[in-house]
Amino acid sequence: MAATSIPIPAGSGISQAFQRAKAEPAYGAFLTLWVGFIVLPIVFGVDKFANVLTNWEAYLAPWLVDVLPFSSHTAMIIIGIVEIVAGIMIAIKPRYAAYVVALWLAGIIINLLTYSGFYDVALRDFGLLVAALALAQLARTYDTGKSRRGRAKS
Repeated sequence: MAATSIPIPAGSGISQAFQRAKAEPAYGAFLTLWVGFIVLPIVFGVDKFANVLTNWEAYLAPWLVDVLPFSSHTAMIIIGIVEIVAGIMIAIKPRYAAYVVALWLAGIIINLLTYSGFYDVALRDFGLLVAALALAQLARTYDTGKSRRGRAKS
């Protein structure tokens, strides 16, 4: 059974989104993934500057550090910026940005699989990659950006 898109009117607020999520489980799944993939990359990206959650540089495979033309700290700053941008992109256009995030996660997984001792984190990131692909699929129906609304009217 295919889900149908029922756009929320502009300015309807969070409570209406929650009501819709209660009534329409697929929309609830979309909303959960969408918010998660906005908040988490931004939080992780900001933390690359502060290292409060962990020492992010420890997750870079030694071979990668060796080929980088700059320090591992600089790499983490760049990665943090990319993650913040990814969260913003998901907020704006999840239908397409979710694929970008999935590719980014694939890169992280490759890095982790080439560095012994981080296989558990690689497996977790594979789960996130699958979730990003699920978000992309759900966003085909529920991403109600201007370009989608414009096509629906014609």
